[in-house]
Order: sequence, then structure tokens, then C-alpha cells
Amino acid sequence: MIFKCRNCGGNVVYSPEKQKMFCPYCESVESEELQRSPDGNIRICPDCGGEIPLKEHTAATQCPYCSNYLILDERVEGEYLPGKMIPFKLGKETCKKVLRDKFEKSLFAPTDFLSEVRLNSMQGTYVPFWLYDYDVNAIYEAEGTKVRSWVSGNMSYTETSYYEVRRNIDIGFHDIPVDASVEMPDDVMDLMEPYDYMQMIDFEPRYMSGFYAEKYNMDSEQLKSRANQKMMEDTRALVQAQVSGYSSVRQLRNDIRVKCAGQTYGLLPVWKYLYRYNNQEYPFYVNGQTGKIVGTVPISAGKVWIYTGTLWACLTTILAGLTLCAQLFL
Repeated sequence: MIFKCRNCGGNVVYSPEKQKMFCPYCESVESEELQRSPDGNIRICPDCGGEIPLKEHTAATQCPYCSNYLILDERVEGEYLPGKMIPFKLGKETCKKVLRDKFEKSLFAPTDFLSEVRLNSMQGTYVPFWLYDYDVNAIYEAEGTKVRSWVSGNMSYTETSYYEVRRNIDIGFHDIPVDASVEMPDDVMDLMEPYDYMQMIDFEPRYMSGFYAEKYNMDSEQLKSRANQKMMEDTRALVQAQVSGYSSVRQLRNDIRVKCAGQTYGLLPVWKYLYRYNNQEYPFYVNGQTGKIVGTVPISAGKVWIYTGTLWACLTTILAGLTLCAQLFL
């Protein structure tokens, strides 16, 4: 499918800055008309006739010849129909500013690291996620102590009181995210959190126009263990937060039972900037909703040598001056 402008026929895209559909050719707003390919399977660009290179899990892409943004019908429908999504809140220009504000003071970064040409290469991508819901009951029992010490005359006293600690807590977890993309590193996507899930909406394909996207690479059963681990860790932390004010706590029972569970397939926005330096790739990821950045700045050896040489020259000059002053006073 492709969104065309009813006024000029151009490709209408979603603008995060305007929070509306926008035609970059005639600058009209909300002028989109959905056009589907005859067989619902875009392999040839409907505008220029060019053959579009597709990866196994591509759900939305850009024609390399005419730059139109296309959405593959069969990869956003049926079993691959997302239930929820968070549309991009940050556009490319805003994302450039976020990166420059973060790294402009990186003294040893390569000169072109934040150049306009390099930053223009960043791509906005909707990453597939499974979002898990749990209703959990936690039963916790322990022996707690409170110790009180005081001094009376020449005597020191210590009093230890013992308590039965019992907690029975019902906890509801909603939208625990686990990324379903093989290409996106799991540790990076975990660091991209948190998203504001209050801004999550029902899936609408028009928000994909102007961006890249993947369909899920792994089903919900394959990823459930990661969601369970997150749920268990958070449940234990919440239970421990309810047990405070004791000098010591000896755990006797800690049962965590899942009463109900479910999952939803969703898409979350990520900007990716891939910087290549000295035959090595340095990927940077920006949360397309919050602007949170994950990535490590490369170090320019040339800048390090220049800085070291300049510093050494300054120190040599200072030492020479001090030596001259000492000779004059002798």
C-alpha cells in the first residue's frame, strides 16, 4: 500500500512534528488517499516500476529509485496485524538536534561524526515488540527482627523483638515489552526503555508512511521467558518494598503465581544512526518517542595525538619559562 496526495499525486508521509499526514510536494495536510497494489504484495514500485529490494521481515520500506515509502500489505495484515503502536513523536531534524546536544562536547569524536551529511543517513524504524500482560499474586512470609540498644548506668542493654511478616499482594502488569526483531540487539532495546505506554494507540498503517518497519521475527511463545523474567524481577522488588522497618528479615516463603496472562503485538519507534569509522560500525539508537540515546562515540586517534601534542608543547613552554626565570634569579 502507498498513501498518495489527492491534490498533487505525491507520496504523503506522517510528520511527527505536525502530528499529521503531510505531503512534502505541495505541502498539503491530511490529503492522503490509500492505494493498494492489485495483489496486495508490493515488489515493484507502483510509481516508477523499479524492483524494490526486500529483506525477509521488511514490513515498510522506501523505493531506492523514486523515494516513495511503501507498506507491504501482507506483512501488516492477518497474522502480522499489529494490535497497538506508538507513532513517532520525534522527526529526523529533532533527532539530529538531540544527538548534537548530547555529543557536541565529545572532544575526541571524529570531525564528521555530527555532520549534516552523516546525520541525514539516519532512518526511522518501527521495531516489532510483543507486549505482555500479567495478573500476579505474591504470598510472602518471613521472620523479622527489630533490635533496640540502650545504656543505663554502667550497663549496656540490647533487646531483640521477633515478628511474623506476612504479605499477600495482587499485582497487575501491563505492556511488558520484549522486542521481536533479530536485527535489533536485545540489550540495546532494553536500554531504550521506558516508553510512555499511555500514548499507545490502536494500529493504523498511515503512521508507517515515511518510515521503515519490520514484522515480528519471533512469535510470542519464543519470547515469553524474557517477559516472565522481567515480571518476576519486578514482582520481587515490589514485595521487598513492602517489607521495611526491620533490622533483619529471614525469608520463609515467597510464592509468585500468575493468575492470568496475555500478549499483544505492537510497533515501537526507533531512530537508527549508523556511523562508520576506520572500518568499524558505531550504531546509535534514539527512542522515537522520548529521545533517549543508546550508543558509544568513536575516538579519533588523530585528535588524541593533536591534543596530546598541543598539551605537551604547552607544558614544554611553561617549563622552559620557569627554567629561564630560575636562571635570572640566580
